Amino acid sequence: MSLHRRDLLAIAAFGPLAGIAAPAHAAGKLQSWKLATHRRTGIHDVAPAPDGGVWFTAQATGHLGWFEPSTGRTDLIPLGSGSSPHGVVQGPDKAAWITDSGQNAIARVTWPDRKVALYPLPAGTGYTNLNTCAFDGNGDLWFTGQSGYIGKVAVKTGQVMARPAPRGRGAYGITSTPSGDVWYASLAGSHIARIDRATGEVHVVEPPTKDQGARRVWSDSQGRLWVSEWNSGQLSMHDPRNNSWKAWKPPGERTQVYAVYVDDRDIAWISEWAGNAIYSFDPKTEKFERHALERDGANVRQILGRKGEVWLPESGTEHITVIRTA
Repeated sequence: MSLHRRDLLAIAAFGPLAGIAAPAHAAGKLQSWKLATHRRTGIHDVAPAPDGGVWFTAQATGHLGWFEPSTGRTDLIPLGSGSSPHGVVQGPDKAAWITDSGQNAIARVTWPDRKVALYPLPAGTGYTNLNTCAFDGNGDLWFTGQSGYIGKVAVKTGQVMARPAPRGRGAYGITSTPSGDVWYASLAGSHIARIDRATGEVHVVEPPTKDQGARRVWSDSQGRLWVSEWNSGQLSMHDPRNNSWKAWKPPGERTQVYAVYVDDRDIAWISEWAGNAIYSFDPKTEKFERHALERDGANVRQILGRKGEVWLPESGTEHITVIRTA
């Protein structure tokens, strides 16, 4: 059962005037804004909101953030005592769904009325270090916990399930495919895995590169899984239809690939930490294109977008950036 927190809802809005000034950077197809807040938010993940804004998790302050590109305005919605949110996605209900490791719960924030509800993990689950979440083809929410957990919120009933991942610690990024299947990546376990939606059982798939550190995973329109490999510094792709793998390394001597996202054109995007850059990768040409980040130490931990826009949270600089592709 969800716990409604209407009394806790207090909007920390910094005013429509906060972002009227010109953005910090606008060159070509890339534009950035310094978050208009009076404290460090610890911005971690982003997700496009249904009203044209962009949600972000404020991990350092325990808020769901909302950023308005047209004005630069930033609002912070408190999620509860001890909150430390990590991932955020937009649900089929147009609400923000958040993995909150601090509260060991999934949080839902309705939009635009901004009502907060919590879905605590079952009693006795222990600390799961909740990471990211994705909706399956049935409309249920699946999530990962780095302590070694996967789980589900059955949206119609509000029932929450959590169970140990088959190989222990490391469950990290998660994605759904066009067919509604759910896959996750294990950073510590160096594998990806498919979750059986009906039973919750997990089928592990081993990438060909040993100890590669599969961190995040994203599906393209064909159901192919794109994987960011933190330890190997590669972008890899697994096609479940024929059980094949391919891998590519972006330019650089010692690359560190953190995030991966596939846009509406099936172009893969990655954040490369060692070179402080974003790369797009075209599967047709198998070529990388570098998109330089203006500020040192941007630390882009996640990428998400909507048609014509790729959104980047700069956790190291408290900026939010968009690369426009159309």
